[in-house]
Amino acid sequence: MRTVRRSLALLAATASPLLAQEEPAQGPVNLLEPHAGLMFWTLVIFVILLVVLARFAFKPLVAAVEARERALEDAIEGAKRDREEAARLLSEQRTQLDASRGEAQKLIADGRAAADKVRAELLEQTRAQQQELLERARRDIDAERDRAIAELRREAVDLALAGASKVIERNLDDASNRKLVENFLATLDVSDDARSRR
Repeated sequence: MRTVRRSLALLAATASPLLAQEEPAQGPVNLLEPHAGLMFWTLVIFVILLVVLARFAFKPLVAAVEARERALEDAIEGAKRDREEAARLLSEQRTQLDASRGEAQKLIADGRAAADKVRAELLEQTRAQQQELLERARRDIDAERDRAIAELRREAVDLALAGASKVIERNLDDASNRKLVENFLATLDVSDDARSRR
């Protein structure tokens, strides 16, 4: 502002001697020739306009520009904060995603372990049921064999009695004869088992 005032003062000082030398105009005015009066009034109007603009226009314009600069700086700072917040949120999301992946892997591993355990339990149950069925089948076979052997003995006793009664031609006492034949067959079974073991 000081420089503008010095420039105006210098122009006014150089313009005042020219005003004193000005002659009355005769004929058409040549715009390319310098005229001291015209220069003086142009300078006065410029200075007045400069003072008016400095007092009423420049301050609001400068204030508006400064407000705009502050708004832009605030917007830039807000954008930086938003970018930092977005980066932080992205980092949190990535951390949560990694944690979720780890959790999912753990759940999958737990599921596999549970499936393996259930499969092992089912296999064990199946083996136990199979063993039980085999044992039951063996018991049934043994019982059926014993029943068949007992039936064969009864039939052998009956046949032996029938044969003996035909030979003797008389009817022997069934209970005592049966007892005698069963004892005989039992001794045969024991001797046959002993021979088969040899």
